[in-house]
Amino acid sequence: MSQNTSSQLSHTDSEGKAKMVDVGHKPDQKRTAIAAGFIELAPETLALIRENRIKKGDVITVARIAGIQAAKRTWDLIPLCHPLSLNFIDLRESYRDNGIYMEAEARTTGKTGVEMEALTAVSVALLTIYDMCKAVDKQMVLGSIQLLEKRKE
Repeated sequence: MSQNTSSQLSHTDSEGKAKMVDVGHKPDQKRTAIAAGFIELAPETLALIRENRIKKGDVITVARIAGIQAAKRTWDLIPLCHPLSLNFIDLRESYRDNGIYMEAEARTTGKTGVEMEALTAVSVALLTIYDMCKAVDKQMVLGSIQLLEKRKE
């Protein structure tokens, strides 16, 4: 892994102090980011989610809404993120034998990317699944949260 010096990092000044990046000179562009993550669940928990029998309610719908809400507030959660006006945020789940894979896609037209919004959406969606299922599954594991794609047009 390469080591960056403060002069190479965009969120630090020449003395290594944190700063917000000035993106005012950048042109507005269509930007998209896709992130994903996974929560490992017991087979019994997966069955309860699929059958909508978790006592707290419809786990997947609540997780999607939580992810959307979190994406819209990323700037409020991550100190140096710019507030963005999102054009689109969507979360899609797919069931696996040992858990749920969640993917988030975020889009905006602006001066900076939406990867933090996509990553935040996935993270909070998975945390919501964890919260809603913690009474029935004590062995859940969240992981593999990653940026899959980032593009601008």
